Amino acid sequence: MPIYGYQCDQCKTIFEIQASFREKDLGLKPICPKCQSKETRQVLNVGINMSSSSFENNSSSSSCCGSNAGSGCCD
Repeated sequence: MPIYGYQCDQCKTIFEIQASFREKDLGLKPICPKCQSKETRQVLNVGINMSSSSFENNSSSSSCCGSNAGSGCCD
């Protein structure tokens, strides 16, 4: 599920909201967790939250380059 970064226009607090693409398309109206202001704006997309089981299935390769190891990408 995507994580969106927001900043409060009142107190300048930066915070994150986790929401589905559908929720985002319908229009997120986040409230600042510090001052409760509704005057917030999106500042960046932080990333996607993936469960740890997604990574456990690929744990046999510990190299950051996978099959490209030795080609200069990690050296």
